[in-house]
Amino acid sequence: MRFRRRRSGRSGITSLIVALVLAGGAAVVMKPSGRTLEGRAQVTDGDTIRIGEARIRLKGIDAPEMEQRCFKAGRSYACGESARRALIDLVSGETVRCRAAGRDRYQRILARCTVNGDDIGTRMVESGWAVSYGRDYDAEEARAQDRGVGLWEGEFERPQDWRRENASRG
Repeated sequence: MRFRRRRSGRSGITSLIVALVLAGGAAVVMKPSGRTLEGRAQVTDGDTIRIGEARIRLKGIDAPEMEQRCFKAGRSYACGESARRALIDLVSGETVRCRAAGRDRYQRILARCTVNGDDIGTRMVESGWAVSYGRDYDAEEARAQDRGVGLWEGEFERPQDWRRENASRG
């Protein structure tokens, strides 16, 4: 004689709860909105930093790529490196505080970051070493352009356009 084991209704509910908890945990990892990160930053380029193992893309700004060249007084210069140096000068030796707002397509954390209470995106755009990306810093970009500072001292291609035209490079 065969006996059938009756499944408890609880096992189905328990499985559902476990699945929901795992899905919720994955959502927190994939969408870190609202999470605060704090520490010393290592600069990757003019709009990307690292705090510990977290790769952070500064939300609302776009800086020249490391390979990008710009022109000033008729001469080519490494404006991507200049933007990186400007960001290093801002964060070097300071505690950086970031508020996560999601992730970009490269899975970097998108965040607004401050140093000594100053918004890093504002400082980078106002100094002319980054441009507004998504209209977040349009007023700061206009001020930099009016003052002719940073990238605005010469001629440059907007980083987004440069990436599109140089997509085959990398």
